[in-house]
Amino acid sequence: MQIRKAEAKDLERIDDLLEQVLSVHHKGRPDLFKSVGRKYTDKELTEILHDGQKPVLVAVDETDCVVGYVFCLLQQHLDSAILTDIKTLYIDDLCVDESLRGEHVGRKLYQAAEELAKGQGCYNITLNVWSCNPQAAKFYETCGFKPQKIGMEILL
Repeated sequence: MQIRKAEAKDLERIDDLLEQVLSVHHKGRPDLFKSVGRKYTDKELTEILHDGQKPVLVAVDETDCVVGYVFCLLQQHLDSAILTDIKTLYIDDLCVDESLRGEHVGRKLYQAAEELAKGQGCYNITLNVWSCNPQAAKFYETCGFKPQKIGMEILL
């Protein structure tokens, strides 16, 4: 398996994996997530792939088929009245094909994102995990993540 920067030829497979993520979220929170839909249009995905502040890395098998991805976003709050000027790599989405979960593909994708963050001079890596996805939370904890803040809601 190899980790590389996502390319235009990967878009269809990335879209398939995005559907798997939507399915997990829909099962956990059908009140918030639709059962079908696309997070990004083809145009939006293409723009993301060309945006240096939004690197996307993919894990590919020996046939160069995408088996996982990590969407990253480089953030920095310059000139904030209350926040320091640290640079952060935010993991917007990480997915491994459901047939390969438990095979350490996610760990390799995370490690590649961590190397990217270090190379960019980032102070930290952040992400959000839905409480309806405890498997993802456990995975990130095994990578060393700790809670930074907690989002809460009340249904009316």
